[in-house]
Amino acid sequence: MVYLSHFTLPKQARRESLLEELVNNRTCYSNFYPFQVFDNWEEETFSFGPITVLYGGNGSGKTTLLNLIGEKLRLERRSVFNSSSFFADFVTLCRAEGEAPAGSAVLTSDDVFDDLLDLRSLNQGIDRERVDLLAEYKDLRERGFQMTSLDDYDQLKKVVRATGRKASGSSYVKESIGENLRGKSNGETAFRYFTDRIREDALYLLDEPENSLSVQRQRELAQFLEDSARFFGCQILLATHSPILLAMKGAKVYDLDRRPIQVSKWTDLPAVRGWYDFFREHQGEF
Repeated sequence: MVYLSHFTLPKQARRESLLEELVNNRTCYSNFYPFQVFDNWEEETFSFGPITVLYGGNGSGKTTLLNLIGEKLRLERRSVFNSSSFFADFVTLCRAEGEAPAGSAVLTSDDVFDDLLDLRSLNQGIDRERVDLLAEYKDLRERGFQMTSLDDYDQLKKVVRATGRKASGSSYVKESIGENLRGKSNGETAFRYFTDRIREDALYLLDEPENSLSVQRQRELAQFLEDSARFFGCQILLATHSPILLAMKGAKVYDLDRRPIQVSKWTDLPAVRGWYDFFREHQGEF
């Protein structure tokens, strides 16, 4: 599915004219972002398919481009992004053809980090409750209990859990509050963040989702994104360095390091060729 068909950055002359006007009318600003990111770009129109990948080195503009698209379409996002007092003015110069359905969102590696912090905060709360439950478990085993009315039934169930033949402190805690969420690694949490957030029939902008993911998890994510676009009505636009994500079936890959910017085969990208050459040099060691 394609919801956003094209996105166009303004011509260089128009950007320079607006920047001059803004500078002349403002006395307080720290930088010209994002104007300087596209200093050597002419007018660029990007056309998108069900899966489109933005590739480029640091400073190539791929993350900035995602942010411009997200702001132009007013997509939901969790984490703040680098901006400036000039950002909204630049957005007004851009053109977007298409409309994002409800639920569309920008998902970034910073979101995953925030999610991990939330998870750890939750774990700390669970740990505090765990200490209290272990103390309760010890007390129940030591002092015993006598039921005097139906009002004591819930307390009786606790005693049974604490004093049963297979009872232990850990089993008592697990039955009371469930497994501690710390059981998941950062990579598993990152993977689940993207798979939980991506729903049917929506547009998603992903910024370097491979961060924190192992090779196997990247392969699983690539398959999930392919299936989301093919079977569940999603459109995926992502920025990445990962050869695994660059190699997704049917993906349209833009090389932002080339001038003029052009669609490229993923196997021709410098980063991918670098890995290919490295493994060829070490082929005999496998």
